[in-house]
Amino acid sequence: MLEEAAWHPARHHLESAHVLKLAAALGLKDYDSLLAFSVEHPDRYWAGVSEYLDIAWDRNPHAYISLSEGKEFPRWFPGGALNWVNTVLAFADDPESANRRAIVAEEEDGSVKDVTYAELSDLVRRVATGLREAGLGRGDRVGLLCDNGIDATVSVLAVSAIGAIVVPLFTGFGQEAIVSRLGSSQAKALIATTGFRRRGKYIDAQPVIEAAAMQLDTLETVIWKGARCVDMPKKGLDFNDLIATVQKDHGIEVMDPMDPFMVIFTSGTTGKPKGPVHTHGGFPLKIAHDAAVHLNVGAGDVLCWPADIGWISGPIVLAAALMRGATLVLYNGAPDFPDWSRASRLIEDHAVTHYGATPTLIRGLAANESTSLKHDRSGVKLLFTAGEIIDREHFLWFQKNFAAPGSPLINYTGGTEASGALLANVQVRPIPPGGFNSASPGIDVIVTDGSGREIAGEIGELVIREPFLGMTSSFWQDDMRYLESYWSTIPGVWSHGDLAMAFDDGSFLIMGRSDDTIKVAGKRLGPAEVEGIALELKDISEAAAVGIADPVKGQKLVLVLVARPGFHGDPEMVLETVANAIADSLGKPFRPSEVHIVSQLPKTRSGKIMRRLIRQSYCNEKTGDISSLENPDALTEISALRAAIEG
Repeated sequence: MLEEAAWHPARHHLESAHVLKLAAALGLKDYDSLLAFSVEHPDRYWAGVSEYLDIAWDRNPHAYISLSEGKEFPRWFPGGALNWVNTVLAFADDPESANRRAIVAEEEDGSVKDVTYAELSDLVRRVATGLREAGLGRGDRVGLLCDNGIDATVSVLAVSAIGAIVVPLFTGFGQEAIVSRLGSSQAKALIATTGFRRRGKYIDAQPVIEAAAMQLDTLETVIWKGARCVDMPKKGLDFNDLIATVQKDHGIEVMDPMDPFMVIFTSGTTGKPKGPVHTHGGFPLKIAHDAAVHLNVGAGDVLCWPADIGWISGPIVLAAALMRGATLVLYNGAPDFPDWSRASRLIEDHAVTHYGATPTLIRGLAANESTSLKHDRSGVKLLFTAGEIIDREHFLWFQKNFAAPGSPLINYTGGTEASGALLANVQVRPIPPGGFNSASPGIDVIVTDGSGREIAGEIGELVIREPFLGMTSSFWQDDMRYLESYWSTIPGVWSHGDLAMAFDDGSFLIMGRSDDTIKVAGKRLGPAEVEGIALELKDISEAAAVGIADPVKGQKLVLVLVARPGFHGDPEMVLETVANAIADSLGKPFRPSEVHIVSQLPKTRSGKIMRRLIRQSYCNEKTGDISSLENPDALTEISALRAAIEG
C-alpha cells in the first residue's frame, strides 16, 4: 500500500519510540515481533505492558482472561484488584513528578489555570470526600455535563475514586438527550455547569438542566459548577464546596477489574442511545497502552486534543496524558474563535509536543491556512487524528504544516465501544497517507467477506477474532442489543461495522461504515473512495457519498458537497468536474447519478459527518436518534434537494 508520499521514520523516531522500549522489555527484537507476540501470547504481552506502564494494582491478577461466560463476555484479569485512578495519582507521590504540571486549562477568553500532579491529587481526594458526604458511593451513576476544564477532569477522577460510575454528557445536549441518558442509567446525581462561553457569548445551561432534572425520578442531587459572575441555583450543591471539603482518609476504593467506572452513551441508528460500559481493568489500561505504543506519550510530554468530556475522545485524551505522567492541555471554546489561529496559538503558548485534531477541524484549518498557521508549531513532534476518515490531501497538509518537519501523523480508529485503537499508526513503520500502518498490538483484527473468509486487497468487514482489552463489557442493562450489534453478523467474531481493506504489508484502509456501503451495479464501494477524489479538487471543502435505491442499478451514487469558503465560481461546472473526476478514477459505472452543493453537511457535535441521516433525509425516510446532531437544519436543506428534483 506504500506510495511515494508515505512518511518514513528517521533514526530519532526509532530511538525515542516507547513501543520499541516495550519490545526490548519483553525480550523481543523489533516491532514485527512484538505485534505477533501480542496476538499469540496475549497473557504475557499484557503482563509486560502493565509492568512497563507502572499500572498500580492493589492485588495482582492470577490470569489474563476468563471466558467462563463466553467470548462475548470476557472477564479481564481475574483475581486482580485496582482502581485506575491510583495510576494517575501515583505521579503526585513521586518527587520527580509531583510538581510537574498535570493540567493546563485555557478558556475562550484566554484566561489560563493549571495544576500540578500534587495539586490534582489533593483536589481529587477533596472532591471524592465531598461526593461521599453527599451520599454517593460504589456503583452509583453520576452524570457529568461540564465544560472542559480542570473541574471536569477532577470530577471524572473523583467519581471513579469512590467506586461510582461517571456518565459523561455533551455540554450542548438538549433536555431530551439528557433525560434519555440519565434516565437509562438511573443516575443518582449530576455534576453540571451553570453555563459557559462560546464565540464570546454566554450559553446558559441551567434552564435545560433544571427541566431535565424534573423528569428524572432517580436523580437526587445536582452539583453545580458555577460560571463566573453568574448566580448559583438555589437548589442543589456547589461544586466549590466539594473542593473546600476537608479531606478524610477514606482512601481510593479498591475495585474488581470488571467493575464499571463509565457508561458513555452513543447514538444508535434507530431507537434510544446505546450505553457502552467501560471497566477499571479495561478502558484505562488500553488507553495507557495506546498512549505509549501509538502516540508515543511519556513523562514530560504536553498533549493537546481539544475535546468535550461528553464524547469518548474526552476521556481518551484525559487517560492518555495523565496515566503517562504527561501534561494535559485543555481548551474550552470554539476552535476558530476569535479566528482560525487559535489552534496554533494554543500550541505555541503551552509548548505542546503532541497535538490532535479531527478531520473536520483539519479541513477547517486547511481552508483558512493563511490564518491557521500564524503561530509557531515547531515544538510539535507528533500529530494524531481520529473520529472519522481523513482523505489523503488533508492528511498530508496536516502532517506537513502543523508540526516540526519530518514529524509523524498517527491515524487512530476504534470507537466508543472499543475504548482505544483497533487500527493505528506507529512511528517505527512507514505511514501511508490516510491509512493505518498496523493493527493495534493485542488485537487480532482482519478483514473478511460476508461469510467470514479473510480477504486482502478488496473491501470487506473489519472483524476481531478474539476478545480484546478495552472492548465494552456490554451495553448498560441491554446485553441483547450488544450481542446483536457486534456478535451477530458473523458468528464467533466481533464485527465492528467498518468497511476496510487489508494489505499484505500489514497496513489497512478504512473505507466507511458498513451501513454506509454503496452497491452500484452489484459492485461494492466505500464512501471514502468517492469522497477522497472530490476532496482533491481545489473548490471542494467537504464531501459525503451515499447510495440511494435505484430500480436498475440497485443503488445509484449521490454526492453532496460543500464548497470552500470564498468560492465564487460556476457551481454547475464544479459539479460536472467532480462527476468526471470520479468516473475517470473509479470507472464510468461509478459516475455519480446526482451531485449537489449545500451550505453544510449534517455532523455530530464531535464533528462526524452523518451519512445515514443524509441518505434518510434525501429519501424522506424517518430518522433515528439525532440528539447528537450539531446542525439539524442541514437535514432540511438535504430533504429539499430530492423534492426539487421530483418537481
